Amino acid sequence: MYFPHLIVSLWEKFLVMKKILTMTTMLLWVLTMAAQEKIDRRALVERHAPQVISIDPLEALSVGNGRFAYTVDATGMQSFPEYYSQGVPLGTQSQWGWHSFDNPEQLRFEETLQTVDLGHGKKEQYTVQRKDSPRSKAACDWYRVNPHRLHLGIWGFDFLPTEKDSIKNIRQHLDMWKGVINSHFEKNHYNYDVRTAVDPDNDKVIVEMVNPARTPLVIRFPYPTGGHCDDACDWQQEDKHTTTMVRQSQQGIILKRVLGATTYYVQIAWKGKMGYRQKGKHAWLLLPEEDHLTMTCTFTEKEPQQLTAIQDKPFEATTRYWETFWTKGAAVDFSHCTDPRAFELERRVVLSQYLLAIQCAGDTPPQETGLTYNSWFGKYHMEMIYWHQAWLPLWNHPELLKRSMKWYHQAAPNARAIAQRQGFKGLRWMKMTDPSSLEAPSSVGSYLIWQQPHIIMLAELIYRRTHDKEFLKEYYPLIEETAVWMADFVNYDKKNKRYMLRGFIPAQETLKAAETYNAPFELSYWHFALRTAQLWRERMGLERNKTWDKIVNGLSKLAADEEGKYLAAESAKETYHDIRFTSDHMAVLGALGILPMNNLIDKGKMQKTLDWVWDNWNWNKTWGWDYPMTAMCAARLGDAEKAVGALLMNNRTNTYLVSGHNYQDGRLRLYLPGNGGLLSAIAMMCAGWDGSEQKNPGFPDNGQWDVRWEGIAKMP
Repeated sequence: MYFPHLIVSLWEKFLVMKKILTMTTMLLWVLTMAAQEKIDRRALVERHAPQVISIDPLEALSVGNGRFAYTVDATGMQSFPEYYSQGVPLGTQSQWGWHSFDNPEQLRFEETLQTVDLGHGKKEQYTVQRKDSPRSKAACDWYRVNPHRLHLGIWGFDFLPTEKDSIKNIRQHLDMWKGVINSHFEKNHYNYDVRTAVDPDNDKVIVEMVNPARTPLVIRFPYPTGGHCDDACDWQQEDKHTTTMVRQSQQGIILKRVLGATTYYVQIAWKGKMGYRQKGKHAWLLLPEEDHLTMTCTFTEKEPQQLTAIQDKPFEATTRYWETFWTKGAAVDFSHCTDPRAFELERRVVLSQYLLAIQCAGDTPPQETGLTYNSWFGKYHMEMIYWHQAWLPLWNHPELLKRSMKWYHQAAPNARAIAQRQGFKGLRWMKMTDPSSLEAPSSVGSYLIWQQPHIIMLAELIYRRTHDKEFLKEYYPLIEETAVWMADFVNYDKKNKRYMLRGFIPAQETLKAAETYNAPFELSYWHFALRTAQLWRERMGLERNKTWDKIVNGLSKLAADEEGKYLAAESAKETYHDIRFTSDHMAVLGALGILPMNNLIDKGKMQKTLDWVWDNWNWNKTWGWDYPMTAMCAARLGDAEKAVGALLMNNRTNTYLVSGHNYQDGRLRLYLPGNGGLLSAIAMMCAGWDGSEQKNPGFPDNGQWDVRWEGIAKMP
């Protein structure tokens, strides 16, 4: 389906978003201009409640608990999924809902491997997208697509797609303080009101409604598409899966879903009088016999032993959870700022906290589009978890990051196997993966290495916030083996008496593995991670590792051109004359920004690099997290004007929708690494970093940025 408004000027889209802010929202902003000792958390959150007044595929809203999310249209449920499929899709996804297509040819993972020589003095095996034979290509295709994340089911009003034009007088807002979407609309002179939430502890959607027309509701189940980037709904494969009722009563039904080797259950419960009947092979109608309804829809891996009755106060646990989230975590208040951009920056900050808490705070790493729709088949990208989750301990939510950190223990055997097949010691962490922790074939991702130090960075951020000795003991073995691989991966350059990094694709993915050496961000990250691993050894009462110290002290300094600007890699001599080196991520800025100052870097040269990037980079080739990365570099250099300017730069990939989602393009209509990067950058710009003493070091000291904050931790 084609939506012309998806490709209109994104600046025009932003102006439309501004118009839908109600007078009440603006009044709240004005009222909080008065000085106050303590931040009014509730006022801060509520003045940025998203408001929706039309059926727009880019204005879907979500509720969730970090492990499960449910996305709705303007009706408060999933009534028009086809219309939203090319915008922000109406997903129902969990961290456990995965599926694999059959493998009748018995394709083996080993058939995806290719042996290469990347200059480490040994042959290394990588899982890539091979095309040298039909069978090897088939194996690579199968293991790249499988497993893929499931859409668990569409639950909404039983409206025909054409009926969307009869929905009038829409007034919908997301109450983030309570974790509830409140929706009002009119259809055929009937006024509907719907409240929607997700239980904080279960994969359960809670709906309370006034349905005066007693319009039927429907739950429909698709077959997965296995698509690279879509809503995961194939409605044409009815014979490839089954939906059966396994239990029923006057207050609910339990359905069993079977898709090959995948089985899960759906329990729909209600209060009051409701009829039901099957509608086709994979749909069930719910037929209200009362105007006022309370319902729940719960998704589980295991079969419920009995139908669970709805509690008397079904929204109470959700409200309590979100009030705790907002009051316990950090807060940043821009209401005392006079710069006209401050309100929009505050809006993005508040909405990003909510979106990441519902989409990226589960027991497994998140996908880049969270639990809304599939990107890269729903798989995790382990180099992105820094952007998704580093903000959590900085904003005083370390317990939410601890959830997914446990996945590293599960994945360690496969990480060890990757290192061994490539001839290295320790653990080499995979890039693109899934619950199995197998690495998906990729001719780019398999050669990345900047995901490797993330476990050290994230564990350090948690420990700095909590000083939890049990956490230290639990994760030290993984820190140790991660650092062992990093130390084994470096090459020693005898001629120049230095250690080098070679044979990898940097975070700036336009460079080639076979010819790249000494990329600046990776060098700086190796320096930080090995030093931090030594710190963990000392905390454990162990002696320092002499080899690690030797490598840290002997790492190559960042290479620069004749004008003193840093190169994309020491091997990339044509950095400032070849578009290949000035597109994609400006990862050179991450060397000082994401990471602290070290002896590999000259601040003057980095400032020259930042200035050149600012004026000359191919910004139309960037991604959402490139803007906070630029801001973090500018902040550490003391260039606060650029730090703020980067976060609010007027580019397509730096657009934030009504919901707060970071829009990229027609394929990635939301991109959560951009949201997470924003929160990490704001944390640094407020609280600073180790050794910084200036108040709000990332904001201009011009009298216009009186930023107030509470509870943020310093960056390393």
